[in-house]
Formats: sequence, C-alpha cells, structure tokens
Amino acid sequence: MRLKTTIATIAGLLISSGAYADTGKLLLTGGVTSIDGAAGGGLTPWAVIGSNATADQIGGTVHFSRAKVNDYSLNTYGASVGIMDRVELSLARQDFDASPVVGVNGLGFNVSNSQHIKMDILGVKVKVAGDAILDSDTLMPQIAVGVEFKKTDAGSFSPVIAALGAKDTGVDFYVSATKLFLAQSILVNATLRATRANQNGLLGFGAAAGENNYKFEPEFSVAYLVTKNVVIGAEYRFKPNNLERVGNTLPLPRNGLREEDWKDVFIAYAPMKNISFTLAYVDLGHIAPVLVKNRKQTGVFLSSQIAF
Repeated sequence: MRLKTTIATIAGLLISSGAYADTGKLLLTGGVTSIDGAAGGGLTPWAVIGSNATADQIGGTVHFSRAKVNDYSLNTYGASVGIMDRVELSLARQDFDASPVVGVNGLGFNVSNSQHIKMDILGVKVKVAGDAILDSDTLMPQIAVGVEFKKTDAGSFSPVIAALGAKDTGVDFYVSATKLFLAQSILVNATLRATRANQNGLLGFGAAAGENNYKFEPEFSVAYLVTKNVVIGAEYRFKPNNLERVGNTLPLPRNGLREEDWKDVFIAYAPMKNISFTLAYVDLGHIAPVLVKNRKQTGVFLSSQIAF
C-alpha cells in the first residue's frame, strides 16, 4: 500500500502543481512505459527520458499495464518523473498471478492456492550523450545508463525461491542507445543489461550451482511511425537461464525450470499528446515449464499511459 500511495502522490503533484511540461516533445518520442517502469518499449528500456518534458522542464508519467499469457498474468502500475530531459526517476509495482506454482507442493512445500508474487522496482536513468531528436540527421544515438533496484515478495512461495539458492532482492544495470531516424520515421534501440534476475526477478535473483554471477544480456527494439500518432514495432530481450541447471539437480523433468528469451510485436496509439495506449502480442517462452505441462507462454499485453 505504501508504494501505491507514493505513486498516487507523485501523480497528484504533477497534475496540480502546474510545473509539468506544457508543450514538450514530439508525439511518442518519449516512448511508452516498460514493465519495469522505465521509458522505452513494453519489454525493454530505451535511452529516452520519459514524460513530455524538454530540456528546461520537469514532467512525469503514470501508467498501468496488463499481460495475459497462457498460464500466468502480470499487472504493473507506476509513475515516473523526467527532469530537464536528463534524469528519469521511476517507481513500479508488478503483481504476478503465479497460481501454477502450487504444483511444487508435491516436493514438500506449502504454497498457497492462487499465489501472487509482487515486486517493487525503483529505477534511475541518466542521459549521458546525444539527443534523439536534435541528432536525428546524424549517426549519433542518444545514450543513457540506468539502474533498477528490485525487491520481490513471493509470499508462501518464498521458501521455494530460497531452496533454489535465489535471493529476493537484486539490482540490474543497463546502458541503452536509441537512434531516431526522423526523416525515415524509424527508431532503433539497443540495450545491454547486467542482471542476475530470474524471470525479471519474479523468481528471485541468482541461484545455487554457481549461477550467482551477473550475466550480460542484450535487448533490441525497432519502431516505425506509421502516422504522427501511431507506431508499430517489435522487441527482443535475451534472458539469463539461472534456474535450469539447479532444476536439473532436483527430482524434476529435465529442463523443467528453464528460462527463455522474451519478444513482442506492438502497436502504440496516442489519441492526444498526453495519452497513449499500447497493444502487443508477447511470446515469453517457457516459464517454469514443469508446472504448466511444458506450454510456452504467449498472449497479449495492454498498457495505458498518461504523460505530462
């Protein structure tokens, strides 16, 4: 509840203070909000600073998103503040409906039915070079570095995470380069993430069997501006696979805990400057396949954002 109150307070201050951006950036060039709260695509951060604020303004965003795949669902809500188009501060909460994890009770655990896993994420992003719009006629991308502090509350599933050798807190580091080819209406982004997260942190961080080291995972996005307020695109996010080796030492089917790359294709629509919606088809690969009869997790992602 404290995080929800904090997000609501940020949103109220941005709306009521009159200090937020009035004119701001070109439509959709601030990206949408990723599932971790940072500005970018739905799955990965970009180097852009969220909100409509330009170099002499302070702005912000609030967002809500829902992903529904074959056996799981994820709700995310949060807020961010963009300062002088240089610094972005974000808060997000993820609520993961992990009901299938009750299947581990056959191994002697006592996981509750309809278990949810929640994760709080504090993000900081800083632009360090370039400008996506001003440098759009050169080869120079906008570059930003970021850090995401993550804390997972798995409830009755926490003993399972601990038994796998994973921690309930972790920190991701990343660097993003975003290049906008304004004349061609194309944006490309590459992000390199250093992470120990399992399923983005929802299944903890690191693992036993020597799987506690950071891994460097690339993430890519491409977007095309169809009209001034409609963007289509795709993302691919490489993932670590910390838990598979541990799972293979347990009395489970082989590769029963493997983790696979995430990808999506999306369309974003901004009916007006301050409001945008994103719809995507997502393929999250296998998520603890031993618990869901080895089904891949594909489905839809829907996000709404208000930006100031």
